Amino acid sequence: MVDKSTSELDNILGSTHIGGISKFLNENKESLIEGEKYFSSFMKDIMKKNGLLQQEVFLNADIPERYGYKLISEEKHTKQRDIILRLCYAAGCTLEETQKALKIYEMPQLYSRIPRDAMLMVCFNERPGTVLDVNTFLKKNRFEPLRSSGIQE
Repeated sequence: MVDKSTSELDNILGSTHIGGISKFLNENKESLIEGEKYFSSFMKDIMKKNGLLQQEVFLNADIPERYGYKLISEEKHTKQRDIILRLCYAAGCTLEETQKALKIYEMPQLYSRIPRDAMLMVCFNERPGTVLDVNTFLKKNRFEPLRSSGIQE
């Protein structure tokens, strides 16, 4: 899959005329977000790439299995970014993949100017262990741990 960045797509669109939009859509199909279940497809691709079962991811993310399946299938939606971060970390997402997952889920991406987000970015880069280890690291540095799914929205 050739995934062009948003800036690449923006540059192409800058010189695309109305009559050429069909050509743009055809030539860049793999880079466009289409369909209602894009988050589901994205996460399932990540899990498959990393050789993980959904059940393992939910267990490692410390998310109830039934709730996890509903989130991945997009049957349920959460407003808690920490839940998506837990899923991404447990699925073995890279920082780049995590940022993309947050964007697809329409949540704020991790931002390096926010200290807690900066720590999480380091965790996604270094992979210091499990989600529980990440929470220990956050608490040790006086930050809120990744919230669990106790409050399901």
